[in-house]
Amino acid sequence: MSTSSYFSEARGGLVRPTGNRMIGGVCAGLARRFGMKTRTVRILFLLSCLLPGPQVLAYLALWIIMPNED
Repeated sequence: MSTSSYFSEARGGLVRPTGNRMIGGVCAGLARRFGMKTRTVRILFLLSCLLPGPQVLAYLALWIIMPNED
């Protein structure tokens, strides 16, 4: 088992796909993991940015933490 597949399984299959990315693939990975449409997750993220909070920091953290899909 490779290191990246170990970490993707440890995170419940949460990976950034190589296709269907716009910026970092975080929304596409979250959509795939939770069985949602990618566009829906992107719209929810954009709407959440209208509220006060660390949404952009959370996105950046997920971009760093989530491994790329092999």
